[in-house]
Amino acid sequence: MKAFARVERQKPLKNKNTIICFSHLRWNFVFQRPQHILTRAALGSRVLFFEEPLEEQVSRPVLKSERASGGVEIRTPVFPRGFDEQAKSAVQKRFVDEIVATSAAPLITWFYTPMALQFASHIAGDLCVYDCMDELSAFKNAPAELVRLERELFARADLVFTGGMSLYEAKRAHHPSVHPFPSSIDVRHFGKARGPIADPADQADIPHPRVGFFGVIDERLDVELVRHAAASMPDIHFVMLGPVVKIDPATLPEAPNLHWLGGKQYADLPAYLAHWDAGWMPFALNESTRYISPTKTPEFLAAGLPVVSTAIVDVVRTYGAQGLVDIADASDVADKLRSALNTPREAWLGKADAFLAKTSWDSTWEAMAGHISAALAMKNSLPLKKGA
Repeated sequence: MKAFARVERQKPLKNKNTIICFSHLRWNFVFQRPQHILTRAALGSRVLFFEEPLEEQVSRPVLKSERASGGVEIRTPVFPRGFDEQAKSAVQKRFVDEIVATSAAPLITWFYTPMALQFASHIAGDLCVYDCMDELSAFKNAPAELVRLERELFARADLVFTGGMSLYEAKRAHHPSVHPFPSSIDVRHFGKARGPIADPADQADIPHPRVGFFGVIDERLDVELVRHAAASMPDIHFVMLGPVVKIDPATLPEAPNLHWLGGKQYADLPAYLAHWDAGWMPFALNESTRYISPTKTPEFLAAGLPVVSTAIVDVVRTYGAQGLVDIADASDVADKLRSALNTPREAWLGKADAFLAKTSWDSTWEAMAGHISAALAMKNSLPLKKGA
């Protein structure tokens, strides 16, 4: 933690640099780590967010442009349906070159996915950042070349950030400058759930008590645990928010007290959470969840909700050890959820707020910017190597 304190005294980035971010996640999909960090980066830098391509009814490849409300410039390659896969990299490389040609220096390349090296490895930026938010190689349908490309990204990156402590421990041996930045929180946004706010229409008729989950619904969700909990607690209503990806929606359990309400906008989440009685994180314990640090953990706390989670390592270490989250499995999830529903809020909220006061996405970005500023200063004080 001493390194964090030192870095936060560095000056933040100021209006003279360009960040080009390459992401496997879409900006308008779910508002999470990349959006929190890059929206703050855009206050002092030009930020371009280069997404994975789409296929649509177009006659030739085009680069779609959009500006997010926070000032981030979104660039999305769009290809004709059936476009040759190998040719896509060459076209994206041309698109990237066009972006670089109009970008002010210093130029920072920021990677969320090593797969982008297939068309961006040639960029001679001033600094390369790898923000490793997940162990992507463990996810369902991960590309075969991902591990090789991540090794290449480690070799070219100047800084590596990780999305949690477990991921930091897994990656720190691969690079000399790896820094952990676990999930943070926008307390003001989720704190709205503690005040008076209308119950959303699609939730208003669901009886109480309510236990809620929000997030991407994919292979990381323990579907059988959800099924078991709903069956063993017929008087409790489970509200599940989030888009379903990479799994067949038909495999999701159905029950009178189980409500799958689909994906919601980030701005609308506090209204849903405000009318829940507890939160839960029924994550599967598998390769895809071994290194996750769920952003929703502090978001539940900020909303004032007691939380029950499966034994995700970073949740156990950070939140379970401090009595902020109850850890459960199929054998005791019903007991733990009923206990959470009956938790006296006053003393618990004080403990939660004391924890939340120590972190924010603002301080996370300030610390990251400090590392970046220091790395740029160091590189500028040294002779540039050929090809750097």
